[in-house]
Amino acid sequence: MCRASDDYYQRVHDLPAPAYVISDAHLGFAPRAVETGVRRFLQQLRGRAGSLVINGDLFEFWFEWCTVIPRSGFRVLAALADLRDSGVRIVMVAGNHDCWGGDFLRNDVGIDFRLDPWTGSLGGWRARVEHGDGLRGREDRGYRLLRRVLRNPLAIGAFRLLHPDWGSALANRSSHTSRSYQARDGGSGLRDVAARALSSGDAPELLVHGHSHVSDLRRLGAGVYANPGSWLDAPTFLKVTPERIQLQRWDERSGEGVDLHALDRVAEKALP
Repeated sequence: MCRASDDYYQRVHDLPAPAYVISDAHLGFAPRAVETGVRRFLQQLRGRAGSLVINGDLFEFWFEWCTVIPRSGFRVLAALADLRDSGVRIVMVAGNHDCWGGDFLRNDVGIDFRLDPWTGSLGGWRARVEHGDGLRGREDRGYRLLRRVLRNPLAIGAFRLLHPDWGSALANRSSHTSRSYQARDGGSGLRDVAARALSSGDAPELLVHGHSHVSDLRRLGAGVYANPGSWLDAPTFLKVTPERIQLQRWDERSGEGVDLHALDRVAEKALP
């Protein structure tokens, strides 16, 4: 079996500010310009970022055979390894397209890859980060059954027996992503899920989803809901500091983020 030693399973619970969050680049399906943009964005984070969260679907398809990985996104992986070597903490939460990671991402790239949601201090906010696939009640009922199969160790082991070229071709043909994909509900389904979670007694201050390809930043319940959107569609991301959460669009020419929306930790008082 191809398993990583438990020594390599990092458990990062404190991601220092400024913390950046990206999601849904779908490398391997995205145009080359998207991959180039992600790589340059990561290079710009050196010396700026305290931490980075990749909230699922960085890849259109990712699977680790014992000695082989998909070639798509190779230069992005190298940029991630360099960023980690520079001291930036990196967490990657699995999405529905790249949930078969493990030894290579953890040991060779050096990131904290996890199948389950991440919880901890994100840029000074008590946060929960979850990709968002399968969270909607009725709409995702069928997918939740499929997800159990796709993540079953027996199914993963059987897929590993396929030649990597055949396995990759099969997985890419089975994908239903498109360049214009957005959730049919405009992201309202995940917002409703977030509203319920942020109204519970043990709610985090900040709840982050991806998956819908719909960027969002708003106060819900007793906390803040945020979605960085899809880098496949536009280079948007979240920047989190103890005082503020910003939804930004990256400007490649300047190497800076341009604010689309921002929320301060303390809500502004209503005018009399």
